[in-house]
Amino acid sequence: MRTPKTTPLKLISIGALLVIAGMALMPLIAGKPGKPMPDWVNFLGHFHPLVLHLPIGIYTLIVAQELGAIFLKGRFRPVANFPYFFGAASAVVAVLAGFLLYQGGGEDYAGNEVAERHLWGGIVFAIFAVITFGVKIRTHPANGNRWWYRGLLFGSVGIMGIASHDGGTLTHGEGFLTKFAPSWVKVILGEPMDTAAGDSKGSRSAGDAAIAADPVVFVHVVAPILERRCVSCHKEGKSKGKLRVDSYDALMAGGADGPAVESGKSGESLIVERMELPLKIEEHMPPKGKPQPEEAELRIIKWWIDAGASSDKKLSELATPEPILADIAALSGASAAATLAVTGDEAGEDNASDGAVPVPHVHKEVDPELKAKVAELSEAFPGALTFESEGSDALAFTAVGIRANLDDAAFAKFDPVIKQFITADFTGSKITDASVAKLKDVAHLRLLRLAETDVTDAAIDNIIAIKELESLNLYGTRVTDAGVVKLATLPKLKSLYLWRTPVSPAVVEELRKKIPACEIVTGLAGVP
Repeated sequence: MRTPKTTPLKLISIGALLVIAGMALMPLIAGKPGKPMPDWVNFLGHFHPLVLHLPIGIYTLIVAQELGAIFLKGRFRPVANFPYFFGAASAVVAVLAGFLLYQGGGEDYAGNEVAERHLWGGIVFAIFAVITFGVKIRTHPANGNRWWYRGLLFGSVGIMGIASHDGGTLTHGEGFLTKFAPSWVKVILGEPMDTAAGDSKGSRSAGDAAIAADPVVFVHVVAPILERRCVSCHKEGKSKGKLRVDSYDALMAGGADGPAVESGKSGESLIVERMELPLKIEEHMPPKGKPQPEEAELRIIKWWIDAGASSDKKLSELATPEPILADIAALSGASAAATLAVTGDEAGEDNASDGAVPVPHVHKEVDPELKAKVAELSEAFPGALTFESEGSDALAFTAVGIRANLDDAAFAKFDPVIKQFITADFTGSKITDASVAKLKDVAHLRLLRLAETDVTDAAIDNIIAIKELESLNLYGTRVTDAGVVKLATLPKLKSLYLWRTPVSPAVVEELRKKIPACEIVTGLAGVP
């Protein structure tokens, strides 16, 4: 057989070198994710989970054939060049799509060590795949030393396995592949042994008995709900929106959009807000297609937040309404009577001590005109408005589901109800200082989120007129020292978020001295 002509080989070699250099340089040139990306970047990046299976399948087949050629001499012929070419080409395409997905993921991947390791693992695998193909086409079928390209092949597969493991961690969380592995496998891999989840029925029964006796509300009731509904997307190694809910401290730390839980205020807690959005809205959590929380689970989460969102209080330490007791009993498998007996309360007892939520009572009727206007706006802007509670005329406003279309002109349509706002979330919308100016006369506004909008220092002059304001999120805005320093005049401000703003450490420290009761969270170097 004749060897390939020299000229095509040279062209293939030059092309391969250019591809290798391009893949190695593109992360260095593009830098870390975090900048807004065009829609086409996200569109093409989302093909990565589909494309990545091609090189995995192709290389699995190539390895099987090469092993057959090695151990069954005379029965299997060495693999032809084309599968190596197709495997290398599909690896390069998968890496390009993955790189676009990484860049388009923004804050979800910025600083994520697993995501960065997965990216570089995929790049190294694709480089090895290209080199393996190059060596393969230069190896003469009759007398070439096949161990050169076979060594590179097996090395490529090893790198592919490591990159795939990191990809599985990103998608399904830490330890996904080893979670149910036999003990001896975990020992070899250095994985921690799971001593908490025994296999025997006895250990399971003992755990259930402890929970039924007197559960720690977060550990035994709330955390399992979060595990079922939220943890798959918000945990170590995969924290969408920089939010993790796989531990109490991580949950309370919040994410890129600010705190997920406002202790004592379920109506202002982002985790509740996202769960209550209509399913058709993209920002609804859990995403469409994922198991959705039951009504009882959502009631329990809201009650726990309103009761103070404690990490260690037991059910017996909280005065709990009978409907919540019944919900907890149903989820834990205990009887409602036994659960009620733990609390020491009479059924339906209205006790608001210790931050507990009393049994709901009848409120006054809300103005029918206000109801009608809210219904009209909700038809045009689904999910944007909700009443604080039954019978209350206070409104919670969120742009979560409409932010792509919410600018100053669109927000003007809310003028008839704006004075009823108790919370307002404009995160990621197109509003400017002009819309913020309309909020200065909203007497009872307690929470304002302006993250990733185009507001400037001009908005601060109107914000400081909102005397009831307790929480303000200015993440990713263009506010500066000159404006932010004025926030010290807000008498009730308890939390201020200044990530990714030009505000200096000196002004942050000045604010901390002037309003010591306010928690100021910032990404500034050297500033907590």
